[in-house]
Amino acid sequence: MSLRNSTKSEQRRSLIAARNGMSTEERSAAARALRDAVLDAPEVQMGGTIAAYASFGTEPDTAGLLFALWKRGTYVLLPRLLPDGDLDWASYEGPDSLAPGPHGFLEPTETPRGAGAVASADVVLVPALAVDRSGMRLGRGGGSYDRALARVGPAILTIGLVYDAELVETLPAEPHDHRVRAVATPSGGLHRFP
Repeated sequence: MSLRNSTKSEQRRSLIAARNGMSTEERSAAARALRDAVLDAPEVQMGGTIAAYASFGTEPDTAGLLFALWKRGTYVLLPRLLPDGDLDWASYEGPDSLAPGPHGFLEPTETPRGAGAVASADVVLVPALAVDRSGMRLGRGGGSYDRALARVGPAILTIGLVYDAELVETLPAEPHDHRVRAVATPSGGLHRFP
């Protein structure tokens, strides 16, 4: 997919349209492959706390991954969108602990832990519409995850979850954008950036 000469909003529209064109079977297979790739990462296997997210719409489905992490005894933090666009975090206590938030995204119903709680995570899973080969990610444009990633220490593994075609050569970067340290794709598994 060529994103080089388009604006971020054009890129977002193109990527969302491509996701909408995927079949349910393609998305299900991708979710299983991504789940397995993330669960196999040593940092995830050893991590006591994983910050993740409940997928929305045609994003790579994280429901199976969240459940698997929770069942293995990992403390899973999920975001709650605050009115100013920042993210608060609360624990995931199984599928029944989620409810639609103000924008329709599933959010944890447990007691919020504060915006800084993401800094305690051993691994942070990050939604993205695309990730380039340097780790630059294209999100939905609200800046919520750039603020969250600014709180995460340099040694913490941050992983963008995308479909195969969403790992691209280059994406535009702005000063507030934060790179991820790895990307997971269904066919390529986990790829770490230098």
